[in-house]
Amino acid sequence: EPPYTPEDFSCQTQDMETVNCTWRKGGETYLYGQNLPQYTLSETSSQKIALCNASCPTQCSCSWRIGQQRIWNVTVTVKNPLGNKTATDAFDVNHRMRPTAPFQVWGECTDTEITLHWNYRNNRIELFCQTEVVQPDGKVELHNSSDVASHHRSVTVRGLQPHTEYKARVRCGAAKHFWRWSEWSQPQTIRTMEGTPSGKLDIWREITPVLGGRNVTLFWKQTPSFKANGRIISYEVSWEKTEDGSKPKRISFSSVYNSTRIFIDNYSYRISIMAKNSVNFSLPSVLIISSATDNSRKILFCSFLGTEELKEGQVTGTDDGILISWEPRSIYDSYIIDWCNFPRLQPCDLQWKIFGPNTSSAVISSASFVPGVRYKFCIYGSVDNRASLLEKKTGYLRELPPQLDPIVKKIDLTYSSVTLYWDYHLTNESEPGFLRGYHVYVSPIQGNCNLKGSKKHILPDDSELCKYTIENPEEKSYTVEHLMSSTKYKVSVKAFTGGGESLIANFRYIDTPYNSNMLYLIFLLVIVPTLAAAICHWKMKWVKECCCPVIPSPNKSKVLSFKEFKIGSEKVLKISDCTPDVLATDSKDEAQKL
Repeated sequence: EPPYTPEDFSCQTQDMETVNCTWRKGGETYLYGQNLPQYTLSETSSQKIALCNASCPTQCSCSWRIGQQRIWNVTVTVKNPLGNKTATDAFDVNHRMRPTAPFQVWGECTDTEITLHWNYRNNRIELFCQTEVVQPDGKVELHNSSDVASHHRSVTVRGLQPHTEYKARVRCGAAKHFWRWSEWSQPQTIRTMEGTPSGKLDIWREITPVLGGRNVTLFWKQTPSFKANGRIISYEVSWEKTEDGSKPKRISFSSVYNSTRIFIDNYSYRISIMAKNSVNFSLPSVLIISSATDNSRKILFCSFLGTEELKEGQVTGTDDGILISWEPRSIYDSYIIDWCNFPRLQPCDLQWKIFGPNTSSAVISSASFVPGVRYKFCIYGSVDNRASLLEKKTGYLRELPPQLDPIVKKIDLTYSSVTLYWDYHLTNESEPGFLRGYHVYVSPIQGNCNLKGSKKHILPDDSELCKYTIENPEEKSYTVEHLMSSTKYKVSVKAFTGGGESLIANFRYIDTPYNSNMLYLIFLLVIVPTLAAAICHWKMKWVKECCCPVIPSPNKSKVLSFKEFKIGSEKVLKISDCTPDVLATDSKDEAQKL
C-alpha cells in the first residue's frame, strides 16, 4: 500500500541548539527491504534541501542543528514505490523548549523542612521547576519554584513531620514560554531530623494494698495522638506527695519497658511519666492517687473477690467484641475501662481504654479475646486526673457449653419416682460460660419416654429422652415422678450455660422397685375374701345356725332391737301380722309367765 500520512508530527529543543522532531507511522504498507517507506525532513519553503533522514524502524524521530534560526516551517515526507505523503509543523524554537532532566540532586533538612537542590546543564535558560514529595502514606505533594541562580536551583518544602522519611524528585519547564515538562530527576530519599516529642503518653495504674501502704504498678503506651518525632530512648517516672511539697522521686527506664512498680504510703501522690528522645522530653502525663483515708466510699482499686459493695454485672459478646455499658455521671471528665487480655495468666497483660465524658457504652475488642474465657472489666470515672471505681463487669466473647458434668452423689428411689442429688464445683474463672441451670434426662431402657411434665429431647441416634429444666443454678436436686414400678431407666444430669450444654454421653441406670401398695390391694381383694369363704365353708353348719336358723331366737334378732318392741328388758316379737307354721315354747315355766 502507499504510505500513510505521519501522525502527531511535532518538533522541540532541549538546548536551543538542536531540534528534534518525532511522529508516528500512520499504518502498515506491507512493503519490505528496499521498498520500505523513507522519511525526509526539510524546510517547507525549500524541500530540495533535506534537514535529516529517518527510516523509522521502531521510533520515528529526526534531529538537526538549528544555528541562529528561530522560526521554522518543517515538512516530513514519507515515500515508497506506491506514493508519498507529507505532514508539516511551523514553530518558534523559543516556544518549543523542553529541558533535560535536572541532575546532581541533593537535599538538606531540619526536623520540619526539606530543601532540595539540583543543577542544570544550560544555565542560560530560565526554568520553572516542580518538586514532587511523596509522604510515608503514599500521598503526593507538588511544590513549584521559579527561582533562577547562576549555577543551581533549589526549593524548600515546609510543614513536614520530624524523623520521617520522604521521597522527592524534580522536573522543569521553560519559564517564559512553557512547552512541556522535562523528565523527572532521579528520586532522592531524605529523612527529616528528630524533634521534640509531641502529645502525651497514655498512662494507667493498678493499685494493690499492702502492709504500710500500696504497691502501684504503672503502665504507659504511645497513642495515635502521641508523636515520638524520633527514636524514644527512655521513659522517666516521677512521684511526689501532693500535700507537703516534698522532693519528687525519679527513676528512668529504657525504651523497651512499658511498666514498672513503685511503693507509696497511704498519703495522696502525684505521678507523672514522660518520654525522651535525643532532642527533649515529651509533655508529662499525670495521674493522682488519692490517700487511703480520703474517702471511704471511693474505691481506688478493682477486685473480683466479692468483698466490695459493688456487684458484678454481666456483659455479652458481639460480632465486634464485648459490649460494655455504664451509668454516666456528670462530675467526671473521662471514663477508663481496664481488663486483662489473658486473665488466667500472670502477668495478665493489663489493657485500658479512655472514653470521653459523653460516652456511656463501648465495644471492647482485642485479638487476644477467645470464646469460653471469662473477662473482667473495671469501669472508672476520672476528674482532675483522679480515678474512682464505678462499676465491675464480667462477660465472654462467646459462651461455650460446660466441659464437665455434675457429679450425681445420691439417688432416692420409689416405685414411681426418683430423686437425684448432685454436686457441681466449677469456679467462676474456669467456667466457659455463665451457669444458667441444669437439665435432667430420663428414659426407660425399652421404648420411648412420655412422662408427664417433661419435654421430648431427641439424641443424634434418634432415640428419645424426657427432659426436665432447672433454671436455678443453686438447686442441686430434682425429683422425677410418674415412673413405672419394676422398670429399668437411664438418667443423666447436665449443666448448661448461655452457650448450651455438651453432648450427653454418660448415663446412670436405675431399677424402680415393686409397688407394695398393689400387694396390699391384691391381699384385700383376693386373699381376704378367699380366706373368709374357706372359713365359711368349713363352719357351714355353724354359720347357717348363726345366720339362718330354722327357728329364730328373739334375743338374736335384729328386728327386736327397736325400743318399741321391748317390754322391760325383754325383747318381744309381735306375731299379730304373722301366721306361724308351728308354735312352740321354750319351757313350761316361760309359758306360765307369758
